[in-house]
Amino acid sequence: MGYSAEQLIDINKELKSKTPVEIAQWAVQNAKNPIVTTNFRPYEAAILFAATQAKSDIPVVWCDTGYNTPNTYRHAEEVIKLLDLKVDLYVPQQTAAHRDVVMGIPQIDDSRHKIFTEQVKLEPFKRAMANHKPDLWFTNLRKGQTAHRDNLDILSLGADGVLKVSPFYYWSDAGLDAYLA
Repeated sequence: MGYSAEQLIDINKELKSKTPVEIAQWAVQNAKNPIVTTNFRPYEAAILFAATQAKSDIPVVWCDTGYNTPNTYRHAEEVIKLLDLKVDLYVPQQTAAHRDVVMGIPQIDDSRHKIFTEQVKLEPFKRAMANHKPDLWFTNLRKGQTAHRDNLDILSLGADGVLKVSPFYYWSDAGLDAYLA
């Protein structure tokens, strides 16, 4: 999916007036191997809905850290059933119980936090991306979440060449709450 910076600017302008499902439909029509990733936080149901409306059998990569709350796991099971998701689960190579004994959950200012993050988030995600080799990745990035994300758009090209598609990029929490209701 080789788009130039100028092409992405033009396409983003065009997509800004589209609904999330229309954006997702445009994306899957222009992709060979799309995926959607999730951690099943509350707003993830919106991106999962949009992606599955565009491609009902889209691979759904769930990188489960092993540290979710019981409510998150219940929510995940409900959304998986409701949307008939094709989930491909990726978990850390070390169990949460083992890590809790040898490392615990280090605070952000602890030097071990970087290792913890690599183990529970980054390594499973990298493994999933290497296994799936997507050309398009649906994600729920939104403007206003971080300074870096403020410099992106609906479509952005990752350093790995994967086209990131964020159909809800310009949506607020209130807008997403209404969409989910």
